[in-house]
Amino acid sequence: MLEKKFYDQLFAHSFNIPVLVTYWDGDVKQYGTGTNPLSVTFKKPVSLLQVMKNASLALGEAYMRGDITVVGGQYPLQRLLTAAYESAGSFMKNPALKRFIPKQSHSEQKSKKDIQAHYDLGNDFYRLWLDDTMTYSCAYFDDWHEDLTQAQKNKVEHILRKLDPQPGRTFLDIGCGWGTLMLRAATEYHLDVTGITLSEEQFKYVNQRIKALGLEDHARVLLCDYRELDHAPFDYVTSVGMFEHVGRENLGLYFQDVAKLMKANGTALIHGITRQQGGATNAWLTKYIFPGGYVPGLSENVDHITAAGLEIADLEPLRRHYQRTLELWDQNFNAKRNLIQSQFDYTFVRMWDLYLQAAAASFESGNIDVIQYLLTKGASGHGLPLTREYMY
Repeated sequence: MLEKKFYDQLFAHSFNIPVLVTYWDGDVKQYGTGTNPLSVTFKKPVSLLQVMKNASLALGEAYMRGDITVVGGQYPLQRLLTAAYESAGSFMKNPALKRFIPKQSHSEQKSKKDIQAHYDLGNDFYRLWLDDTMTYSCAYFDDWHEDLTQAQKNKVEHILRKLDPQPGRTFLDIGCGWGTLMLRAATEYHLDVTGITLSEEQFKYVNQRIKALGLEDHARVLLCDYRELDHAPFDYVTSVGMFEHVGRENLGLYFQDVAKLMKANGTALIHGITRQQGGATNAWLTKYIFPGGYVPGLSENVDHITAAGLEIADLEPLRRHYQRTLELWDQNFNAKRNLIQSQFDYTFVRMWDLYLQAAAASFESGNIDVIQYLLTKGASGHGLPLTREYMY
């Protein structure tokens, strides 16, 4: 059978770790070298035609259905995919299966629909596996074993310190999530803060937090697209985990809008997933997790930043921090797996487990990175200190 011959060749050249594969006909083969192999079971053959057409989509859907299972210790999928990404013979690097970037639509209406498809699954869903701060972006760990809640607080503090904010000035958070960053800026740094989101669930949640903290005079959240915002420029602008949603065709406009929303000597901290190689999409991820998603390349972002008239004050890659964040999210997710499955279904649970472990593998292997861009409008910004010591 062609499918079996294909997978035999694939596994023979794609892994630097031991993998024990059980095929749909009962045949068992081990690939790679070493002890304690991962166990991969094909309950059904996955169409070779579909794999050749789009490997991530065909294999991802087979995993969601339960046609493929992977077991062996903690984070077995992450270990398997990390090995595949790191292998020189991985099918993901095969020219016959190279990525392509499809044309996408990112109108304001389409962007709102895409964001709501992911973030409006319900605050109760995210509360089950995020940390106590309800922060859904890369944390910042002082050490590998640090508590996730503390690491998310570290991240917020790290971002705010980089801005070197002065009390009484204005602050905008584009794509504010559940409000942790903007509300910290208001309560601890005494800034006048505005957050914007396209998620109705997040909008309601942040409004509740503003009222609970008594910040109505100093904080507000708007349900709008960043392209719709009609407001005087801000001293400080942040955007965390946002530009991955705007689409390749809108990246230049996104950074131009960031520049327009900054005062003449303003400062911005843009935090987002970035490939150190060229930009890419993933068909499975786009279909099931992040509709309209596009991960830009580093040089692509830098070109757009300089074209928008912004200066780069600092770049910081945080790849391993996101790997660890995703591992802890997946651990939390699986601790509530039965409850989540009772609220959604079997396929949904396998889909999200695959997403979290596959993303962790991408960061672990260096397939993708996450970078903080500290930007100024004008050569001096708000007079940032001469060295990076102030950030710590």
